[in-house]
Amino acid sequence: MRIAIVSDMHGNMTALEAVIEDLRQTAPDLILHGGDIADGGANPAQVVDRVRDLGWQGVLGNTDETLFRPAALPEFASQSSKNLQPLFSAIEENAAATRQALGEDRLTWLAALPRQLTHESIAIVHASPESLWRAPAHDASDAELESVYHPLDKPIAIYAHIHVPYMRSLSGMIVVNTGSVSLSFDGDPRASYLLLDDFVPAIRRVEYDLDKELRALSESNLPHSDWIARTLKAARPQMP
Repeated sequence: MRIAIVSDMHGNMTALEAVIEDLRQTAPDLILHGGDIADGGANPAQVVDRVRDLGWQGVLGNTDETLFRPAALPEFASQSSKNLQPLFSAIEENAAATRQALGEDRLTWLAALPRQLTHESIAIVHASPESLWRAPAHDASDAELESVYHPLDKPIAIYAHIHVPYMRSLSGMIVVNTGSVSLSFDGDPRASYLLLDDFVPAIRRVEYDLDKELRALSESNLPHSDWIARTLKAARPQMP
């Protein structure tokens, strides 16, 4: 069986369509998503509608929660460094614009997404079983990964959130990060998704028309579209 997990689309319709085209080539039997569908891109409503129309099941992401429960972001920000407050302010402004673009029906659909999804040998969460907002980094210790993901009780634990794809074999389990369709943080601007072939994981990288997405951002009403554009081009985290 071949399974694809597509995550962190962040309103980037150009990248999502490129991934969908690649999925036609890899032809998975099942496609799931790892959350963070709409916020942080030029076309949030179109991306939500595309995922819904395709019938992909998936899990809730932290930015999804921010859209239907605005208090989630300040709650997390209150536990973080004060140096990051300009970042959280920009995220909050973008989320407000995205929330308005989505409308109530799409927000209700996001709110109904589960926090965890299992299928045979795999378990999927957006960040961690305990939190939508906190997840181990790609260079976390084996002990940390085991502590966080062993409670999922599946041979393969899959998460997203950090925008850096990787795979780690541990004692009795494999931990995999899908990477992100949009806003890559590993220096590679291509979209990323996870493909499991008979439960053997592999990362797929997909080129897309970045210039087209940058034009879409410049024409959008996203308050901090310039920040998103810089992040897409750098494929590294940027400050607004």
